[in-house]
Amino acid sequence: MHVFVLRGDFEGLDAYLPLLFELGARGLEERPGEVWAYFPERVELPLPGRWQELPDEDWLEAWKRDLKPVAAGPFVVLAPWHDWQGPERRLVLEPGMAFGTGHHATTRMALEALAAQPLAGRRVLDVGTGSGILAIAAALLGAEVLGVDTDASVIPVARENARKNGVAPDFRVGSTEAAQPPYDVLVANLYAELHAELAPAYARLLAPGGRAHLTGVLAERAPLVRRALEGAGLRPAGERREGEWTLLSFER
Repeated sequence: MHVFVLRGDFEGLDAYLPLLFELGARGLEERPGEVWAYFPERVELPLPGRWQELPDEDWLEAWKRDLKPVAAGPFVVLAPWHDWQGPERRLVLEPGMAFGTGHHATTRMALEALAAQPLAGRRVLDVGTGSGILAIAAALLGAEVLGVDTDASVIPVARENARKNGVAPDFRVGSTEAAQPPYDVLVANLYAELHAELAPAYARLLAPGGRAHLTGVLAERAPLVRRALEGAGLRPAGERREGEWTLLSFER
């Protein structure tokens, strides 16, 4: 296993995490003053850091040892090897295969936003589904769900994660063009510039009174998203911040 090591303050390094997954990381580990990103092969990275080699079995054991269940709203996100006896609703996810394990603030905030409104019988669209975690959560809450992602390699992962949870959202390769409106709820864990670019599509896809929950947004970039969504005709409907990350909600 190839490990790319980033050094510095973790709060500052936090902004790199989605990009590392997009560039092919299969897992991330926080260590004192460092973040270790695990890759199946070396790739060119536009980031300051260094490469080192680690036997696969060492990485797998360290990953399993350090990964803990995480609570988010009514859910507890578990790896297949975790045992959990609490009252929370189990959401089993194979970690490290695609971005979105519930351990990052953006995913937790999105899970909590979904759980805060009634979803039974509603149509939900998950843009940039990754591991499928948000689509799976919405399906567990009774919604009819479509998850889309431009990376074809994550779709089988999302489907397998859904199977482990006993639900079957529809997963498709693509972006907003792969969805047929109207949707009662749209959720997207992307980044500020892409949210701004997709703002007209979000407005087109939402039903009247529908809500969009947008995260993956660094707090300093939130004004860009607000301007774009309001310019597309959507009304602000709430905001939440955790550390450097923001979730913005809008209503049509």
